[in-house]
Amino acid sequence: MEASKCPGIPSQIKGAFHDTKSQKDFNVPELAAQKYIELKKRFLDVNHWKDQCGKGSTDFKLYNDLGETLERLPQVGDFVRIDIPGPGDFRARGFDWVRIVDLSAQFVNADEIESQLMICRPSRMPGDTSGNISHFYSQEATSSFRIARGKNFIRVGIYGRNETPNYTKTGFINKIRNFIITLGGFAKVTKIQWKCLADGLLDF
Repeated sequence: MEASKCPGIPSQIKGAFHDTKSQKDFNVPELAAQKYIELKKRFLDVNHWKDQCGKGSTDFKLYNDLGETLERLPQVGDFVRIDIPGPGDFRARGFDWVRIVDLSAQFVNADEIESQLMICRPSRMPGDTSGNISHFYSQEATSSFRIARGKNFIRVGIYGRNETPNYTKTGFINKIRNFIITLGGFAKVTKIQWKCLADGLLDF
């Protein structure tokens, strides 16, 4: 099985990957356009992604470089604090962190009328100057979140690329934790979480 090729999504070079997709079809193009507006609002409301999945799911919160929570639309450079069910990064008080490195609207092919892309990379914790990556994956990994609208559909895709364990500047306990998490069993848990989010964003 190969990683799917999708406009704007980083290439898969090494490590693990995943593709999670959900789509909702409509008989009326006007309804697809209307629901895409609502989908885009949900997509850009990172602080309330958990609301789309319910209790026991991953929680996401938007932060600036000072470690202050943000109640606004996301921007490139913002941090996202991730609270995945299970053990978190010990140095980061039980959380994992990513940073938004791309946030762009796309008009890419004949099948789609418009789309929106957000790409995140594992990062340090806001305010941490040590260079430690507070995430179980290395900084080479990416998580790409993409929504799109066609004439009669809207879709959500979540794509993980180059998912290798984080063994750099992370401490002995975290190295063990990161190795266990990326063995495969926990990867299935995160896959379920991404599917929950993709389906939830389309559940109107």
